Amino acid sequence: MAITNDQLRSYSFLKEMYEDDYFPTFLVDKCRDILTALCEEVERVKPATDSDLLELTHAATEEINELASEFEDNDSELETNAREILAADFDFIVKAYGFDLDLEEIIAPRDW
Repeated sequence: MAITNDQLRSYSFLKEMYEDDYFPTFLVDKCRDILTALCEEVERVKPATDSDLLELTHAATEEINELASEFEDNDSELETNAREILAADFDFIVKAYGFDLDLEEIIAPRDW
C-alpha cells in the first residue's frame, strides 16, 4: 500500500540521519520502513481516537527500540541527534493525519 497523504507522500523521512555517516544507511532504511509502515497502517485503520492512534505509534516506537542493538553492533547508536530526528518525524506524521498529541505520549515506550 502506498502512502496517500499529500504531506507524507513526498516527505523525506530521517533526512538528517541519512546525511550523517555515523548512522549506517541500511539501519536508517529499517527505521524509515517502520515510519512508512506506520503511515500505511494509519491510512488502513483510520484511527478515530487519540488512543487508537497511540496504539499504532507505540507499536512503531517499539519496533525502533528493537533496532538499538543493531545500531550498537555497527558502531552507532540511537543517541541524542537520532532521538530528535525520529521524534520530529513521528510528530510530523501524527500532525499530517490531523491529530494534536503531546510528543512524549506519541513515543512513550521509546528506549532511545
